[in-house]
Amino acid sequence: MDLLSCRYYINYKLMKKKVRQHAQQIEVGTQDRRHVLKDFSRMLDNQIEKIVLFLLEQQGLLASRIAELNEQQEALQQQPDIFEISQLREAYREVGRDLLKLLFFIEINAIGLRKILKKVDKRFGYRFTDYYVKTRANHPYSQLQQVFKHVGLGAVVGAISRNLHELQEHQGSYLSIYDQPALPFQDPVVDSMKAAVDRLTHSTNFLNFLAQHALIMQEELPTFEEPVDDQKYHFISLLLNLVNTFLYMVNTYIIVPTADDYSMSLGAAATVCGIVIGSMAVAQVFSSVYFSAWSNKSYFRPLVFSSIVLFIGNAMYALAYDFNSIAVLLLGRVFCGLGSARAVNRRYISDCVPLKIRMQASAGFVSASALGMACGPALAGLLQTNFKLYKLTFNQDTLPGWVMSLAWLIYLVWLWISFKEPSHVTEESSAAQESTAEPVENDVLEKGLKQPLLLSSEDKRVIEDGDGEFDGSDEASEEARGPATSIGSAYRLLTPSVKVQLLIYFMLKYAMEVLLSESSVVTTYYFSWSTSSVAIFLACLGLTVLPVNIVVGSYISNMFEDRQILLASEIMVCVGILLSFHIISPYTVPQYVCSGLILFVSAEVLEGVNLSLLSRVMSSRLSRGTYNGGLLSTEAGTLARVVADGTITLAGYLGESRLLNVTLLPSLVICIASIVATCFTYNSLY
Repeated sequence: MDLLSCRYYINYKLMKKKVRQHAQQIEVGTQDRRHVLKDFSRMLDNQIEKIVLFLLEQQGLLASRIAELNEQQEALQQQPDIFEISQLREAYREVGRDLLKLLFFIEINAIGLRKILKKVDKRFGYRFTDYYVKTRANHPYSQLQQVFKHVGLGAVVGAISRNLHELQEHQGSYLSIYDQPALPFQDPVVDSMKAAVDRLTHSTNFLNFLAQHALIMQEELPTFEEPVDDQKYHFISLLLNLVNTFLYMVNTYIIVPTADDYSMSLGAAATVCGIVIGSMAVAQVFSSVYFSAWSNKSYFRPLVFSSIVLFIGNAMYALAYDFNSIAVLLLGRVFCGLGSARAVNRRYISDCVPLKIRMQASAGFVSASALGMACGPALAGLLQTNFKLYKLTFNQDTLPGWVMSLAWLIYLVWLWISFKEPSHVTEESSAAQESTAEPVENDVLEKGLKQPLLLSSEDKRVIEDGDGEFDGSDEASEEARGPATSIGSAYRLLTPSVKVQLLIYFMLKYAMEVLLSESSVVTTYYFSWSTSSVAIFLACLGLTVLPVNIVVGSYISNMFEDRQILLASEIMVCVGILLSFHIISPYTVPQYVCSGLILFVSAEVLEGVNLSLLSRVMSSRLSRGTYNGGLLSTEAGTLARVVADGTITLAGYLGESRLLNVTLLPSLVICIASIVATCFTYNSLY
């Protein structure tokens, strides 16, 4: 298969040159936009036609080879020969390897097309991508579908898989892969083909939406790292990471319904609950960084440390009642924040889970978080008892701490027994190898792939520029091409659109934290709700997360563009905030519950769409290293929670009667600012 010649690949260098020329012509006024649109569209059509014609030619050759092998297989059915069967199996595998080359050829070109369209949108200043994709994708003679939907290749994959399955030694079994669909055929070549096809599948669905919601970033260029991933993968270890995620979210929200009562029992104001809840987030700002760095060397040790710290923190939280000390209470919550290993959980899924199930694992991460968010308040509502045991008090205030201490102790034992540390290459050793590696002489897209199946990390860095787009510039330094080495360098990689996405993330986390953290104080003041009532309300809010994501991921995202859903969700969050204000007396339960539901559900929709966009527009250089995109989003959300909880405590000095309106006002201002920033950014880009 002649994939080594650059003439079959998208001419990325030529198109970049054309983009620069057209941008200059538009600036000086020598060409109008309609002429540029027509000229660039014609050039793209020619490039795609070149790719598709070669693709169809190669598909035909592969089909012919499979047909010839099928004839040989029919002959062997009459006179079986073990040696010839072995040779035939290897011949099918060779066809599979050539198909892999073709799949990677398609992926390289598809990535190149997406990147050049992104450059056109930025340089020309209007929605060229929307125009081009809409006019080409659904046309009856569309060639774009061949590139992005890999039409016909599934049949070739199926033919190879079926014939390899039939040729394996079954000891008299006549069952085919169609008779036993639940038992997938195991062959390295088949697994690699399926993984490559999965990478080419970009249709929006529920799992995709949840996976992007987790913001577990992946590098976009195809590699042959899957066998290594299979060696690292251990299901129980993945399960332990998901349980850690679940328990941490339970730990975060289990105290919310009782934090105000606990504060008052220790002699503090009810609004000190803001500091009690927020102190965990303050510590998480710092723990996210050192856990992210620690995960470069180990996953087991940071998880053990996290469990021990959380066990101690929850025990201190429970003991604060008998010590009658608000300081011990706050210190216990700080310890809980220092045990936040969500960065490790994300990193484990990104690095140690095979690509073919990484999307499911990422969706599991989000689902575990949502379930923990709902179970935390619900569990607090069940812990309504009061007794003493050996001078230790067990009541609705202390039981959340005791229960979580026990949970983390059991988890620690399970972790110690069952976790399997994967083979781990440290970032330092990788950096050393990169520094001694020979520079790649040819740009993959501009000069063709010399070895399409063996893209190294060095190759990938050469075809990325500062904003994560393909660029073959040799002037960029090795430091500039590598991952970010500090928060500052990571921040400098952020484009204006990414900064707006992070502002939106900050806003929605702020609004959600205000709603959740002050719920016990507000509902007690206005409606005299009990702890159980508050717990039920918060649990019901948490239970909306997965259904909302199902609806958005499976339906709404297929009907509207992400940018449209983003702006609509921001507006609905603003509506929810406005409806929550106490302007007309009396302040009623329906007003509070309905406005809170609108705010929370809209924020959940906004979070999913925002992180989905963020995972696509963030530089791929932020997909690796300690200071990655996941860390930046975590820090933005954590800072929002810290500011929100601090606002609740400060507003408490004005009195509980003013608490609701005072805390909602910053939410409204930030929300309006994010809407304006969204409109301005996308209007300037498109």
